[in-house]
Amino acid sequence: MFTGLLDGIFNGLSVGSVLLLAALGLAIVFGLMGVINMAHGELMMLGAYTTFVVQNGFKKLGDPWLQFYIFFAVIAAFIVAALVGLALERGVIRYLYGRPLETLLATWGVSLILQQFVRSVNWVMIIGLVLFCLLFFGGLWLLQRRIDFERIRNWGIAILLPLSAAISLVIGSILSNAYGLAVTKPWFGAQNVDVTAPKWLLGGLPLGKQPNLTGSALFRLCFI
Repeated sequence: MFTGLLDGIFNGLSVGSVLLLAALGLAIVFGLMGVINMAHGELMMLGAYTTFVVQNGFKKLGDPWLQFYIFFAVIAAFIVAALVGLALERGVIRYLYGRPLETLLATWGVSLILQQFVRSVNWVMIIGLVLFCLLFFGGLWLLQRRIDFERIRNWGIAILLPLSAAISLVIGSILSNAYGLAVTKPWFGAQNVDVTAPKWLLGGLPLGKQPNLTGSALFRLCFI
């Protein structure tokens, strides 16, 4: 009973601290900027997925590097979340200051985009997007070099847009058929992936002998 009570208190404090950090972030952003950021949770999500990606990268290095990935992951998570937040402010929020309702709607849309991004992004999608940008914007750049660009601009866009999209989709389909799961697996898919914490974080903190157990069994308050 005492074990379950301490376990519940620790879990409550752990989860509550995360919720408190999220709530404080929302309150500070609204108080200082007058912005209702509905994508606040998604920024925390990106930090968590960054930790996941860093862990997978350190697995390839093996021990002892894997045991210390958490320190690099925390730094990387802060950097990624900060960069995405900066891009969100520069690209969306800066045009909506003083209009809280519009910031709510805009950041809600961003949150949906980020959620779908982490569900779907894979090598096929990235290659397709890069190829589309190269074809479309490269074609526009070539057209701009023509003297009569203003006259043919609309026709050029009407042709380049579907043509670039079609080529990107075809290339993506070819890559999917040729390489299969290697290029179609979502980057952030955690199914059947070991996400065990480092060994030195496992096992908990010894608090003394538990009276109901025999021998030198220890009662531990587990971190993980």
